[in-house]
Amino acid sequence: MNEIVLANQLTEAEDLPAPTRDEVAAALDILRRHGALALDDDLLTEAARGDSRNLNRSYPEDFVPDAAYKAGMPDLQNGPSSLIKGAKTEIQHVGVSNFRLPLTWQTRAGGELLLETSVTGSVSLEASKKGINMSRILRSFYKHADEPFDIGRINRVLESYQDDLESFDARLQLSIRYPMLKRSLRSDLDGYQYYEVAFEVVRQGPQTISIIHLDYVYSSTCPCSLELSEHARTTRGQIATPHSQRSVARISAVIENDEPLWTEDLVELCVAAIPTETQVMVKREDEQAFAELNGSNPIFVEDAVRLICDGLERESRVGDFRVVASHQESLHSHDAVSILTSGPTFRQVSYDQRMFASLYHVG
Repeated sequence: MNEIVLANQLTEAEDLPAPTRDEVAAALDILRRHGALALDDDLLTEAARGDSRNLNRSYPEDFVPDAAYKAGMPDLQNGPSSLIKGAKTEIQHVGVSNFRLPLTWQTRAGGELLLETSVTGSVSLEASKKGINMSRILRSFYKHADEPFDIGRINRVLESYQDDLESFDARLQLSIRYPMLKRSLRSDLDGYQYYEVAFEVVRQGPQTISIIHLDYVYSSTCPCSLELSEHARTTRGQIATPHSQRSVARISAVIENDEPLWTEDLVELCVAAIPTETQVMVKREDEQAFAELNGSNPIFVEDAVRLICDGLERESRVGDFRVVASHQESLHSHDAVSILTSGPTFRQVSYDQRMFASLYHVG
């Protein structure tokens, strides 16, 4: 019997008109003052929104928010510290990664190149702040989108969004694939070699550090395998070939003395240290020349980082640096790797477990 009465009451309630917003507000005020029901703020907020069946379900194309409307919109990221979830502690870096846009880059010869650019930008966050407005980082770039970029321009963009976000520390890294026209070894053909390059500016308090990162791809012939192959030829008349493989050196260098260190400069330094760079245009005479070049420059992975280190130490525009090399072995089912650092900037105890995997370059 009670079930029948309850069903009838529910049916009658469904036939009643929905309460107005003022009626809902008045009812909530009574509940707050009564104190008999422990309703949390989330429940009260949900109730105050009213019946969702009365909401407009068509996108309002003509709606234009005015200044007053925008001023009344909730902004959780700039809310009080009471909104922080988890430990109320400083965050060293918070921002955006892989934001892409076309930017114009200056070349050493004075020209300009329009290149797709991947942006990673972050700032430090104080323990008392909930979060940041990440769109400000993106908007900073569009203020400078028509200007040619170099390390100086990156520094100015970083200063702009660091001031906007009122942060102590900030970091900005721009990654590009930089094309350089390269001549073949003997056939005199030209082709574009693309280099993975990143320019980074880091601000820690009053200190600013400018860094260039470059991946240099080359062929490494194993010295031990070369000698064993020659031994088979000379002692037994047995043809044998030494193993060689595509290899990568990742150079990270602090730019010193307020002098520009161009991508072209760093590429030339690497070629001088390890001349067996992978080729773009190749005919038969070039392939033979490359075999001869590899035979004249066999190197272990230890040799690779030391040869590049020697060139970096001679370059006055380079301060601290790190060289990471990976020889992606054709003999073994694993790679040969090495890391060499100079100065405190890149010295660290632990490395990202995916660092060496990121050195693989596909054609």
